[in-house]
Amino acid sequence: MLPLNRPLDLRATLAVKGLNGPSLRVRPDGLWRATRTRRGPTTVWLRLRERQLLVDAWGEGAGHALDSVPEWVGQFDDPAALVPRHASVERASRLGRGMRMAAVGGLVEVLIPTILAQKVTGIEAARSYRQLAARYGEPAPGPGGLRLPPDPALLAGLRYYHFHPLGVEQRRAETIIRVCREADRIEATAGRDLETAYRFLQHLPGIGPWTSASALMVARGDPDAVPVGDFHLPNIIAWALAGEPRGTDERMLELLTPYRGQRGRVVRLLERYAGRAPAYGPRFAPRDFRRF
Repeated sequence: MLPLNRPLDLRATLAVKGLNGPSLRVRPDGLWRATRTRRGPTTVWLRLRERQLLVDAWGEGAGHALDSVPEWVGQFDDPAALVPRHASVERASRLGRGMRMAAVGGLVEVLIPTILAQKVTGIEAARSYRQLAARYGEPAPGPGGLRLPPDPALLAGLRYYHFHPLGVEQRRAETIIRVCREADRIEATAGRDLETAYRFLQHLPGIGPWTSASALMVARGDPDAVPVGDFHLPNIIAWALAGEPRGTDERMLELLTPYRGQRGRVVRLLERYAGRAPAYGPRFAPRDFRRF
């Protein structure tokens, strides 16, 4: 049982890019998450009762997960550090008062679905990750009916063509394999200061500003992470902060300047609560790399 120091929205905090998939479910009885800790696999069941968070865990990593839950739910996050300077940010902050910047650890675990989301639609990325977990994961411990994320040690031994049946081309496949082979170094670096973590990640081929920011926003709870290079995000920010239906990375960073130190929080809030910019033209159709 964890007493809460402020409102908590479990869905808004943990059902995010990098965690969504067969290892996480939001149900009427609470939020269920399966993960691999350094002590072993675990399933954790989180649910709110008044101003307390009730937690149960199963598996070899249960003890480690229980110790980590306060960071998972942003107990040490400081939403008050964001001072709204736009009406849209003030409104999003009100609607998202229970959203916290979670620090879930397991950087490699977060990187794998993040890499799968590079330069493809969300539907494609979700499909590939679901198939990856089905083929290379295993049932999670406990009663949740979840599937564990694939073991990086297993993925490190694959070749790029093993990913083709999952709809993943050579470039992303080789990036995932490379990350899994460097898993120990990545996890060791993840515990250092954020500047060092960003520098190390972006030194790896296939990892750029978008991937590193997207992953560290979730794994470390970086409140200033801005995923530069996102297809939709510049339009969302330009529309919410300036009423401009289309934006660029440069314009997005300019508009976010007053929020330096909290830009990632603003991004998360506006993505969830401000709505999308006006749509022009058809959406990109999901592709299937298995047919290429």
